[in-house]
Amino acid sequence: MKFLCDVHISYKLSVYLKSLGFEAVHVNRILNGSKTKDAEICAYADREDFIVISKDADFRDSFFIHSTPKKLVKVNLGNISNEQLKEIFGSLIETLVKLNRKQNFLLVIDRDEVSWFESE
Repeated sequence: MKFLCDVHISYKLSVYLKSLGFEAVHVNRILNGSKTKDAEICAYADREDFIVISKDADFRDSFFIHSTPKKLVKVNLGNISNEQLKEIFGSLIETLVKLNRKQNFLLVIDRDEVSWFESE
């Protein structure tokens, strides 16, 4: 499984995901870094089969309107510690492995619930 962390996601999450044995990159280290446009991130992620992790609602909108990025985790948790974020992702790895088998999915992480949308 491969993860691409958007600009407002901590580097520490990508390091944590790597420690679990997954490929993980932060957008600041690829393409045009923090200046990379959302459409470029989507195209890269889709081409390279990355799951985009973002707090940005524009990615959610693009998922529903343009079907890109194909695989997205939308984080709606406000300001939480990196440790809490890592714990949440650790608890969701099994779900992500299952969803990653799909062509398209959106996993939404809210404070009170986790929901997902998928397509075959």
